[in-house]
Amino acid sequence: MEITASLVKELRERTGAGMMECKKALTENNGDIDAAAEWLRKQGLAKADKKASRVAAEGKIVSAQDGGKAVLVEINSETDFVANDDNFKAFTDAVAKAALASGAADAEALKTAKLASGETVEEARASVIAKVGENVQVRRLVRIDSANNVAAYVHGGRIGVLVEVKGGDAEFARGVAMHIAAMNPPYNKAADVPADFVAKEKEIELAKMSEKDKAKPAEILEKIIGGKIAKIVNENTLYGQPYVLNTDQTVEAAAKAAGADVVGFQRLAVGEGIEKVVEDYAAEVAKAMQV
Repeated sequence: MEITASLVKELRERTGAGMMECKKALTENNGDIDAAAEWLRKQGLAKADKKASRVAAEGKIVSAQDGGKAVLVEINSETDFVANDDNFKAFTDAVAKAALASGAADAEALKTAKLASGETVEEARASVIAKVGENVQVRRLVRIDSANNVAAYVHGGRIGVLVEVKGGDAEFARGVAMHIAAMNPPYNKAADVPADFVAKEKEIELAKMSEKDKAKPAEILEKIIGGKIAKIVNENTLYGQPYVLNTDQTVEAAAKAAGADVVGFQRLAVGEGIEKVVEDYAAEVAKAMQV
């Protein structure tokens, strides 16, 4: 069968692969466009395997929500350039919708979820790797499914927050989500702070005190240390922090005024916890010239 330019063009539009790759795929499959698309997908899987070891610490946080059901998904690329590529962005949006619809509990379960196109997430991931030429990973998924007010907020594609609020309204829930995105509190309320964290902070504060202060009566010393620990706990809890939308009051006070109670939250930031590789291109070139 003759491999026409229009056939190559159709396959390119369908798969996003390069012109020469499309021509080769059609040649290998006697002009059968469906078989050629499948062949390219298989080649994409091979490319994905080769790229899987490369560090992907850029990317996007995406969200999807339907009432009290909401998800955040972190999808990584190797560079910020690809994170802004239209193919990558279309993939991330499709994955977020699939995550919400499928009920997948984590990123591993999400791999087999179906996109609107009929592909699984893992199949689509391989295809997007072939298009963008970088390692792409669906790294994390968090979700909330509740009858309470739920807000999903994503800031600049880099930070995402889900928050569940009992009482109050959608506007307050969104405001709290924005606060969490900005201030990144490790804990929700004072009761959620681990005892070993408090014990360690007490130990540190005691070590920082002068010998004169340490010699004070036990009850006074305990009061001094208690005040310092209370300040640290406030700094590390959502309820203890000044509310970013009204710094004259704490989040706890704002919640009380809104007739609300923050039940819990989830926060994701792109690439957190991933060790990034810093390339020394000058050294790499110098080494190559010595070979």
